[in-house]
Amino acid sequence: METTRFVLLVALGLVLTMIYQSWQEDYGVLSVKSNKKGQELVLESNTRTSVGDVPTVSTSDSRNLSSALPIDRSFQRLKGGEVVHVKTDLLDLEINTVGGTIQHLELLNYPVSKKQKNKKVVLLDNEKEHFYIVQGGLISENDSADHKTVYAIENNSYSLKGNDSVSIPFYWESENGLKVIKTYTFYKNKYVADINYEIQNSTDIDWAGRVYGQINRTEPKEKGSRFIYTYTGAVVSSPEKRYEKIDFGDIEDDKLSIDITNGWVAMLQHYFLTALIPGSKDDKYHYYTLNPEKNSYVIGAASPVKSIAVNNSENISHRVFVGPKLQNELKQIAEGLDLTVDFGVFWILAKPLYWVLDYIHGFTNNWGWAIILVTLLLKIFFYKLSAAGYRSMANMRRVQPRLLSIRDRYKGDRAKLNKAMMDIYKEEKINPLGGCFPILIQIPVFISLYWVLLESVELRQADFILWINDLSIPDPFFVLPLLMGITMFIQQKLNPAPMDPVQAKVMSVLPVVFTIFFAFFPSGLVLYWVVNNTLSIAQQWMITRNIDNATSNK
Repeated sequence: METTRFVLLVALGLVLTMIYQSWQEDYGVLSVKSNKKGQELVLESNTRTSVGDVPTVSTSDSRNLSSALPIDRSFQRLKGGEVVHVKTDLLDLEINTVGGTIQHLELLNYPVSKKQKNKKVVLLDNEKEHFYIVQGGLISENDSADHKTVYAIENNSYSLKGNDSVSIPFYWESENGLKVIKTYTFYKNKYVADINYEIQNSTDIDWAGRVYGQINRTEPKEKGSRFIYTYTGAVVSSPEKRYEKIDFGDIEDDKLSIDITNGWVAMLQHYFLTALIPGSKDDKYHYYTLNPEKNSYVIGAASPVKSIAVNNSENISHRVFVGPKLQNELKQIAEGLDLTVDFGVFWILAKPLYWVLDYIHGFTNNWGWAIILVTLLLKIFFYKLSAAGYRSMANMRRVQPRLLSIRDRYKGDRAKLNKAMMDIYKEEKINPLGGCFPILIQIPVFISLYWVLLESVELRQADFILWINDLSIPDPFFVLPLLMGITMFIQQKLNPAPMDPVQAKVMSVLPVVFTIFFAFFPSGLVLYWVVNNTLSIAQQWMITRNIDNATSNK
């Protein structure tokens, strides 16, 4: 009974977590629509036109923020002038001369699936059904170059060509003589890029303004399996709260407007993210959200006000990260950025579990075997706690014939039945709840491991053995779920049968129900359950046999 109770408690915890996240409407999956090269940059307005897509940030340090630029509230479509193609060892992207906007980005090391290795994951795109771009510019009460400004370029194509970095400049000059050079710098073996604005004030008055960057996307329409939930939405980070979710509903209802030193913002989805990070963690940036049109969600950051005297120039820079949630890399880019790998409420336990899993993978070079070894280590760590529960079950099974006898004797008297049962427990020195406390201690650990296996992009399309060539998707032949159901059935046979006939019938169908339930889980998670159940059966069988032998020798 205790093992069944353990499975039910863990399952309940997982289901409650899923229900909560579903209620928050956080779940979404990556759209992988392809891009048509040279297509215009689409920014379409629908029926909602009360809010603009340019940040309403003043060019003074006053907290009473006012609009710095007039907002175009009419139906519009920005015509993409020229498209600059950039390719590194990790990224294949397009930057539009309209605002110097990153309008398309593919992750070269991440195929859509094992069967479509030549088709890469498209993280940023300008398709109507998957609108997700990175834009930015300058806002000023004088000359401005926002994300609708058309820049000039030198070349239409750039690549590393054996170098460690490549820079792509975009040029703009106002009628009054303000010159802006917006330069992207991409690096070898890095998903983070620098964005630098060189502002040359050749006008006849001092210039004051801000640089801003923002992520603009639609809410994904395509949904994956409702059995697995991960967060899709915006995040803002501050020293006080390093990981604060702002879902799409929050952006519609309440606009973020806050000044933060040493912060960052991002858009997340399962396995991947896009983040904007200030060039200096000592600068106080203004962070904001916008909902400029229906199903358009913006989160961005504006730099402190920079004043540039006549005939002087200044550089203002920030960084953008577009790529997978690789924890070891993220924590080196910005403080708390690795928290975007969302391990849930038990993250304090999940972090060391991930470290152990990653460490073992360094030796095995196979995430499947790493999962098996981590499960074995957890079983060893909790061996004594589990043994207490199994001894309790073995003793309950030993006295079950006597319990069934008194149940029939006192069928109509609940009080006498309970007293007789307690007398047996006292006589045999059995604590019927003896296994509950060890189980309760283990539940957070197992839920933490669940989130580690679910959130770690390293397990995406990871091979194991034989037919399991992607631990992040369900077993295509349902072998692991069937094995899980068989091991659960064996565990039930080792446990004392429920005294209540109705409860016994319910328990008898649980292996079937859980087999169907786990058929939709990623195979890496099911592998863990199969191994854990198998080790539990071995431990429980040994303890039960020893107790039975000791009893028969008396």
